[in-house]
Amino acid sequence: MSLKMKAFVIEEPGGPEKLLQKEIPLPTWRKDWVLIRVKAFGLNRSEYFTRIGDSPTVQFPRVLGIECVGEVVESDVDGLEKGQKVAAMMGGMGRDFDGSYAEYTLVPRQNVFPINSPLPWNELAALPEMVQTSHGSLFKGLEIKRAKNLLIRGGTSSVGLCSLAIAKAEGIEVTTTTRSEQKVKELKEQGADHVIIDNGSIRTQANEIHPEGYDAVLELVGATTLLDSLALARPGGIVCMTGILGGEWIVKDFNPMRDIPTGVKLTAYSGGAQDITKEELQRYVDLVTEGSLNVRIGKSFPFEQLQLAHKFMDSNKANGKIVVQLS
Repeated sequence: MSLKMKAFVIEEPGGPEKLLQKEIPLPTWRKDWVLIRVKAFGLNRSEYFTRIGDSPTVQFPRVLGIECVGEVVESDVDGLEKGQKVAAMMGGMGRDFDGSYAEYTLVPRQNVFPINSPLPWNELAALPEMVQTSHGSLFKGLEIKRAKNLLIRGGTSSVGLCSLAIAKAEGIEVTTTTRSEQKVKELKEQGADHVIIDNGSIRTQANEIHPEGYDAVLELVGATTLLDSLALARPGGIVCMTGILGGEWIVKDFNPMRDIPTGVKLTAYSGGAQDITKEELQRYVDLVTEGSLNVRIGKSFPFEQLQLAHKFMDSNKANGKIVVQLS
């Protein structure tokens, strides 16, 4: 095995052109870490924010990438022997240490999950972080087992589509949102019971569907629509802010006593790999493999076209998880 590998390194914040393909040293394996040959990885909005300089704790130069699928090259962990197919995600990947935008990555053992599936690499790569974020938001943030209905704000994002699929598999009535009339039919085909065109305020349309309010509201647009979403939950309902698709991190002039309706619970989800077990992740992989869970996968790009993949992510036209695949 060569002591060098191809990787995309970012040395300063900016556009996709700042992701530079280079040859860098192969990571050196160490105890309780797992060296993985990367086969494919999904792109994530957090990587966009890091790329443009909105992740102040990330030091450059850095190899980005908070998730991947691949095969174990070296490990001292039972169940993660050489050749085992795995998914790795979060835990500092691409932020505290170099991540998956490379031929190989070295990841702490607690962030590596064995997986078994005949799915092709590009389909497997769409699942780890997307499924983990959706699972954590729904079950830990929104306590979805107690809910009969759910509103997803930002429904055409990869997490929005995955959350729709998981919620429908749980038998929950789902209302989802989009800014585009053209995407209404597609969302209904994906299982949505109701679709609302989102112009920033959807109280009138949402109240027509559930005048008493929703049991659970998943906020993926973020600070720009959070106050509107809080008004859509019923007393005892939960609003969970998971995404910041709107690009704003802070709610301006936020007054909790005024803006949080009485009895409505506000939480956020920014959890990690510890919020899903290897058995739960494998269950989702099995459901996708069987066709019982329909998770929307967007466009795939070869590794050499990572800059183009980021440009595509910037365009907000993916309609599913963007995947980058290595040869």
